[in-house]
Amino acid sequence: MFLTVCGMKVYGQSNTKSHLAEPEMVFVEGGTFLMGSLPGEGGAAYRENESPQHSVTVSSFYISKYVVTQKQWKQFMGDESLGSKKGDNLPVENVSWDDAQKFIRLLNEATGKSYRLPTEAEWEYAARGGAKSKGYKYSGSDNLVDVAWYDEGGYSLNPVGTKQPNELGIYDMSGNVWEWCSDWADVYPDSPQENPQGALTGTWRVQRGGGWFNEARQCRVTHRSWSAPHNRYGKGQGFRLVLSPPIKIN
Repeated sequence: MFLTVCGMKVYGQSNTKSHLAEPEMVFVEGGTFLMGSLPGEGGAAYRENESPQHSVTVSSFYISKYVVTQKQWKQFMGDESLGSKKGDNLPVENVSWDDAQKFIRLLNEATGKSYRLPTEAEWEYAARGGAKSKGYKYSGSDNLVDVAWYDEGGYSLNPVGTKQPNELGIYDMSGNVWEWCSDWADVYPDSPQENPQGALTGTWRVQRGGGWFNEARQCRVTHRSWSAPHNRYGKGQGFRLVLSPPIKIN
């Protein structure tokens, strides 16, 4: 699809929804941020996974305002992996990384677009509030109960968008369900990175954000976890989607 903007051709996929399974998207302006945490943040058990803190630059992208809901999931996947509770506005839960890829493939075939999982760097940048970040510990606040469903803020899976959003207007990036990222799990580099994609191969895929049954330190924007890509159970995994913006052509 070509558009003309200020005399410049723009090629890319439309952000307009054309299918019931498509999510509402939020634009995230690209930028540079410090990814990871300083030594000691979150306790010794997490120090190695979250450091060294390093500079990362990401390009602009769209990310879904909410995690994929059961209503969206059922358009292609039926009742498979709906979770411990049923409801159209509840997140899908117990979804493997492989399951998420199947949903994305079917959604892209139906819409002609190129939805995908966020990279770990895109996820953390968006969770921090992107260029509008106020430096919160959790996604949107230093007071977790304001923005997240977790083990002290409501010990149950909850409908999306029922807590406060973060600085970009994105909901539930802390708590409710873990969110798959595209990356294979890997240690952080100590050099600056641009649009990092993670390891080329691996055993585990990255998960972020914490779930409704987790404690506060697991819901921090810097916290990292991972699981086997075929694993559906035990962590309440869900996911949200990303779209790349149009490409400008001179």
